[in-house]
Amino acid sequence: MFIKESDNIALVWKELKITYTQLLHKINQFAALTNLPPDSKIAICSENRLEWVYAFYATWLNQSICIPIDFMATADEIAYVLMDSKPAAVYYSKETEVNILKAIEQLDYQPILLSFDDINEAGNQAVEKQFSIEPENVAVIIYTSGTTGSPKGVMLTYKNILANITAVTEEVPFFTSDQRVMILLPLHHIFPLLGSLIAPLIVGGRVAFSPSMASEDIIETLQVNKITMIIGVPKFYDTIRKGIVNKIKSNAIARLLFLIAKGLGSITVSKMIFKTVHKRLGGHIKYMICGGAKLDVQIYKDFRTLGFDLYEGFGMTEAAPMITFPRLGKTKAGSAGQELFKDSVRIVDGEITAGGAQIMKGYYNKPEETAETIKNGWLYTGDKGYLDKKGYLHITGRIKEIIVLPSGKNINPVEIETKIENMSDLVSEIGVLQKEDTLFGVIVPDLMNVKKHGETEIIELIRWEVIDKYNKKVAPYKQIRGFSLVHEPLPRTRLEKLQRHKLLSLVNDTKADRKLVSEPNNPEYHVIKNYLKRHALSEIYPDDHIEFDIGIDSLDKVVFQSFLSETFGIEIKEKIFLDYPTVKKLADFISQEKVIIEEKVANWSSILKESMPVKLASKAYIHIFINKLMGMLIGLYFRVKVKGAEHLPETPFILAPNHQTYLDSIFVTKLLKRKMLKNTYFFAKGKHFSKKWRQIFARYNNIIVMNLNEDLVETIQKMAEVLKKNKNIVIFPEGTRTRDGQLGRFKDVFSILSCELQIPVIPVAIQGGYEAMPRGTFLPKPFQKVSVNYLPAIPPGTHSYESLSNQVKSDIAEKMKNVG
Repeated sequence: MFIKESDNIALVWKELKITYTQLLHKINQFAALTNLPPDSKIAICSENRLEWVYAFYATWLNQSICIPIDFMATADEIAYVLMDSKPAAVYYSKETEVNILKAIEQLDYQPILLSFDDINEAGNQAVEKQFSIEPENVAVIIYTSGTTGSPKGVMLTYKNILANITAVTEEVPFFTSDQRVMILLPLHHIFPLLGSLIAPLIVGGRVAFSPSMASEDIIETLQVNKITMIIGVPKFYDTIRKGIVNKIKSNAIARLLFLIAKGLGSITVSKMIFKTVHKRLGGHIKYMICGGAKLDVQIYKDFRTLGFDLYEGFGMTEAAPMITFPRLGKTKAGSAGQELFKDSVRIVDGEITAGGAQIMKGYYNKPEETAETIKNGWLYTGDKGYLDKKGYLHITGRIKEIIVLPSGKNINPVEIETKIENMSDLVSEIGVLQKEDTLFGVIVPDLMNVKKHGETEIIELIRWEVIDKYNKKVAPYKQIRGFSLVHEPLPRTRLEKLQRHKLLSLVNDTKADRKLVSEPNNPEYHVIKNYLKRHALSEIYPDDHIEFDIGIDSLDKVVFQSFLSETFGIEIKEKIFLDYPTVKKLADFISQEKVIIEEKVANWSSILKESMPVKLASKAYIHIFINKLMGMLIGLYFRVKVKGAEHLPETPFILAPNHQTYLDSIFVTKLLKRKMLKNTYFFAKGKHFSKKWRQIFARYNNIIVMNLNEDLVETIQKMAEVLKKNKNIVIFPEGTRTRDGQLGRFKDVFSILSCELQIPVIPVAIQGGYEAMPRGTFLPKPFQKVSVNYLPAIPPGTHSYESLSNQVKSDIAEKMKNVG
């Protein structure tokens, strides 16, 4: 009944095509490999491949129970499943062999082991048998992937599976004999097992394997096989959407067409407008089926605009798997469709419950857990939601994931995660949890987009460009009060559900996992490790991220760069730490590129001794004119008071003002005498001077454009060169404007220059600028009182970099307090 003999193509693997008749023969050959009594259990632990299909159906042909196991599971995870279910035989592949054999060592019995790669089908004398099933018999035991704890074996009967099949082949005929479905997701999950294998084969359709999850393999599978149906998860569709939408955003005409299609809201018109997109995805897609997790409504809307109908359903492994699903052509944004069977969904105290023929028999060997989940024949899903007037199900969160703050406020972390991931391309993914009574984010930054922003201080970039911007848009109780960055993907199930219970261990990481990674033998690694160990004063491991785990900031990187360049005889730019962010990756790169290995001592004194050419303005009349003009206008617009000019020496100095507005440079230099103004230089970030007219403006206004994040070494050397030429420089120690009117963290660039070159620092306290023009405002408030105070010079003397920086910050803070 599951497979009918036919010369039609059933399976496609690359160029190999298997007919239904050939498939039946293969299944019978595999069935002959075992001689086990009915109801025996047989496990399959392998990546998707043709033999997986043969073994699966052979198990059913022999009236045995199939136990699919995640092929990416660890040896301990495999052992857990095997010990719990005790299958009589285990199919495996070369890819899973090592972990299977390790798992077998932990068992108290010896199952039959069958390697797909060693099976000689030609020698099997297959007896052609027919499928014979009892509806109430267990067909499969699917182990849940454990989003909240240890996996449980879900017992699904043939009745459960056939109920789902009937719903999508007869009640709502998505699956027909002319459908060509792509197998993409791992088959050990019931969602792809039923949707991309069992259902299409039972109606005589065609199934084509994507050899891998690589985009090239997926595109080729879609195009060559003229795929009509995709079974995927939200993450998969989001990846496709971002790729398409980002290309559209980069083209003005495409952006306009997208807006037009969005406004029209017609699938038919959108298909014509975006014909090339459809062609790229094979040109034959009728249905995009989405499950496994809640779909972000924006993904649905964007696919509609592109001319694709995206069908989102809701279900669980325990429901084999569907509970609700849209009817043909009747999808609804933000909804997971309508109940699979009439009167099969109820909302009980806000929780979605499901009943019907598709509900599991129970959890294997776990009667108590079964009783907690199934009550009076109804499956309690653990998800919150509601049915609208037209019967569409809307999911509002997962009960176990809801965060209850001490204030009593309930937080759905998924909403926050989706909002942050959508608002910034700097975040690849984020997991939100409760830590010390507040919300905390575990963030995986998108390093490719970080590079595009031209920033190397990733933590500060995320803090201000992501977290701060998000916090300003939401109520206080929804704000993220702390975060940590990780460089590995967040823990997820194979269907991309976030394993939220593992997030806290990432936050409280004790390097236990990184300790297990074996150290490289190459000398480059040990030289780098020893240097970093001296800096961090703690153990260093191969997979430590140089910034996130070790805590190397931008100035530390400068010295580290110098050390690497001198020690290995190669030029090292700061962006190297984005390309090779861990100790091992950096060491591997240097081992390939090095010229010598001669460990040197690197410090700021040696770095600043190197001469760096810097072109200074030969004439200053334009600079002086513009400055005086702007000073006059500023004086009319604001009530500016400047005091302390007597503290400005005739010899070179470093002005170190706090940073409140983009007008601070004019505030600071408003009353400087002509000669002093002529000899005073500013350094500005290159991203603010990318346009030609701005570059010309900078050239004539004592502004030296720098790429602070591209090569901080060169920038600081240029600053030193200006001071060596008996000029003055203005450095804002905070590096960026204040976000809240308070002093930010002072960076030590100015104190390093001061100490190494013995140049005095003039602290400058600016007060009132933030009130005149807070961040985010377009025009400053007129007639606002702004005070600028030059404070007594601080000679470097015996100060360390840190103590000088602290002294300057303390003096400015004290003055701001008194002025305020």
